[in-house]
Amino acid sequence: MKKFNVVMLSIFLVAITGVSTFFMTTLTQVDTGDKVVISKATLDEYQKTLDEYREVEELKSYIEQNYYKDVTDETMIEGMKKGIFEVLNDPYSVYMNKDEFKDYMESSSGEYPGIGIYLAPNDDNEIEIVAPIEDTPADKAGLIAKDLIIGVNGETVNADKMDEAIATIKGDPGTPVTLTIYRPSNKEKFDVDITREWIDVKVAKSKMIDDKIGYLRLTMFDEQSATEFRKHMDELIKTGAKGVIIDLRQNPGGYLSQCVDIADSLLGKDLIVYTKSRNGDDEEFYSDASKYDVQLVVLVDSGSASASEILTGALKDHKSATIVGTKTFGKGIVQIVKPYNEETGFKLTTSEYFTPNGVNIHGIGIEPDITVELDEKYYELENPTDADDNQLQKAIEVMQEKLK
Repeated sequence: MKKFNVVMLSIFLVAITGVSTFFMTTLTQVDTGDKVVISKATLDEYQKTLDEYREVEELKSYIEQNYYKDVTDETMIEGMKKGIFEVLNDPYSVYMNKDEFKDYMESSSGEYPGIGIYLAPNDDNEIEIVAPIEDTPADKAGLIAKDLIIGVNGETVNADKMDEAIATIKGDPGTPVTLTIYRPSNKEKFDVDITREWIDVKVAKSKMIDDKIGYLRLTMFDEQSATEFRKHMDELIKTGAKGVIIDLRQNPGGYLSQCVDIADSLLGKDLIVYTKSRNGDDEEFYSDASKYDVQLVVLVDSGSASASEILTGALKDHKSATIVGTKTFGKGIVQIVKPYNEETGFKLTTSEYFTPNGVNIHGIGIEPDITVELDEKYYELENPTDADDNQLQKAIEVMQEKLK
């Protein structure tokens, strides 16, 4: 083993990158009195790391000296942080600056200014609508899941400019924004003028369809979803519901914990979902024996994503509900959301989830038990009623058969 004076090593590290404090605290040290000894292999490993980071520093320095516009250190560092996530080629793993993280947390809480829409970059680098939120400007304008936003206020956009596009789409309530939409289902391109509002998402709403059938609409899985779900279910059953139609159409998902809590109230003692991760931090989620004693039909469509699919998959695999509608979105991966320094944060995909039967639906979706396409004329109606909703009418028909 070769020996190096720790003072000389510190000077060497400082001279190259100025990050000696970080590396010196991670050294494997052997105290020999007046010196600290590390192995040659350890030093070589640190040298390799320093060389890699030196290349980043050299590129940063070259840009600062030669780029035709001034660029701040803050901008450069933020770009490096974003780049670390972008190279993963995962649209759900992103670094968020202060404003972006604030906006994300606001949207998760259910109250924020904008048009009421959930977006995600797709595999073709396009900005895709996951789902518009019910009764918001985006929903009233007729936007639907799988629509692509290709322009904002006349400027062409794609997923490379998604942060800027979102910032432009959001804005003060009462102000207008123009979106250029491409609808793949009919290869139609059109502009939509939308007036921004203060978005106050109603997580759940319910009603009795007749004296035995209840209807419960769940729009997202936020921090209060499980509480709201149980409150509405309790009221429906108290009113006399023997069967409940759970509407998850255009529900883009949300918190896994809320989804599991809701599934627990609908299943007996069974597996709800399990996750697998590269680091071995796998999890299994089970329901207990207690559950609502009602018949269930679940409505889904291409805007039913993530947590909506976990709930749908659990109920379908255990044959605890009949699934009606169209194939779901197909998001079978799980993200963590973590705050970072200076009020920034990030999302990172850490695991895949599997339905109780061992199916990962990412990029595939869940096929309903009974496929019913929503009548296209529904979107053209100014004030559609339940009678105009052919998917709901089919769900009612299925429930009536269950209750015979």
